[in-house]
Amino acid sequence: MIDVVVVGAGVTGLITALRLHEAGREVLVLEARDRVGGRLHTETVDGVRLEIGGQWVSPDQTALLDVIDELGLETYPRHRDGDSVYIGRDGIRRTFRGEAFPVPDATATEMQRIIKELDALAAQMDPLVPWEHPDAERLDRMSFAAWLAEQTDDVEARDNVGLYVGPAMLTKPAHAFSALSAVLMAASAGGFSHLVDADFILDRRVVGGLQEVPVRLAARLPGLVRLGEPVTRVDWDSDGATVHTGQGSYRARRVVMAVPPTLVNRVRYAPALPAVQAQMRQHQSFGLVLKLHITYETPFWREAGLSGTAFSPYALVHEAYDNSNEDVAGETRGILVGFISDEKADGVLTLDAETRRARILESLAGYYGEQALHPVAYYESPWMSDEWTAGAFGTSFDIGSLTRYGRHLRADVGPLAFASSDVAGLGFQHVDGAIRMGEATAARLLASL
Repeated sequence: MIDVVVVGAGVTGLITALRLHEAGREVLVLEARDRVGGRLHTETVDGVRLEIGGQWVSPDQTALLDVIDELGLETYPRHRDGDSVYIGRDGIRRTFRGEAFPVPDATATEMQRIIKELDALAAQMDPLVPWEHPDAERLDRMSFAAWLAEQTDDVEARDNVGLYVGPAMLTKPAHAFSALSAVLMAASAGGFSHLVDADFILDRRVVGGLQEVPVRLAARLPGLVRLGEPVTRVDWDSDGATVHTGQGSYRARRVVMAVPPTLVNRVRYAPALPAVQAQMRQHQSFGLVLKLHITYETPFWREAGLSGTAFSPYALVHEAYDNSNEDVAGETRGILVGFISDEKADGVLTLDAETRRARILESLAGYYGEQALHPVAYYESPWMSDEWTAGAFGTSFDIGSLTRYGRHLRADVGPLAFASSDVAGLGFQHVDGAIRMGEATAARLLASL
């Protein structure tokens, strides 16, 4: 019998395993995919290195920054020099500098008032226990869209504030998640003001890609990470658990399910998980987003005085950024990254690939001009059809379920522990949260073992 089997070679699982291994415990990591990294994936497509999954590092993500230093990785800043672009409810394209969108004064005033209110609500929340917020019950029983409608009659103010949490973060319509979930998203980032500041939340990238983090973590676990072994069944009792895959069975004193909540219920358990555990995960779901990687011969927007940053809750592509890789000798191409979320993603996914591409490029041309219609490479991250994720960026609860089930999120079931960025407090849904959950899980297991 080994000490711990970790299911999942994403960052949470690898951090958990590495800390246990460093403490002298016998550990094994089982991963369904043929690679490590989970929702972090850096790949060269058509000769261009792309960050298919997560990629950005912000100053508040101190757990991630510490691991980046530990692994000897370097970061570089996202390009942001020049004007940003905003398309408003009137359909007019405007450029601006700083955080504030170029909206009518009355709309700007309403947005600032709502942001201030969300900051105040977030300041009252410990993101590890959001259900203990003093107004948790009321906020969790109303959608974020309904909460915004209570705050203001200004439609554009509501649409813009909703953009930061719905399409941009949870990748769901604002009517599909609770106001409490929106406050949790803000509290997990240190405040709503951080979410509205692209220069903060999307600050830096890792040289070589963010998947270098799990790749280097796995390299410190030689022979202890087994790829291509999806777990099908876990038999557990008071003495431990046996984990079954198509290649074998592994007996351990403890098992860590370091996978998204949506995957926990895909495994058969004997005995079955308690009803509250199984029910809880039926109320957690991924959002839907197309992450777009559009490569051009040059970053032509820079020559036009643009930063590459663009926003509009009314455009098909609701946000886009200059995503050109770090400076490398001979590299002159420029890359834009853009996002289409929730119901707009539903719509474009019904189109054939050629029509969808044309519609997307037209949307980008609305921000950057006619040159955006002529890329040299085009790629859509396929998370919605990925067998082991089937959505992005992370999971969140439906309305009313965070207060109903939240206290069970990180509860053990016998020898079974559950951890991922989806159940984090600080760094919720981010790599920083994945690291925090891995560190906390390893520390707790070491104390119990």
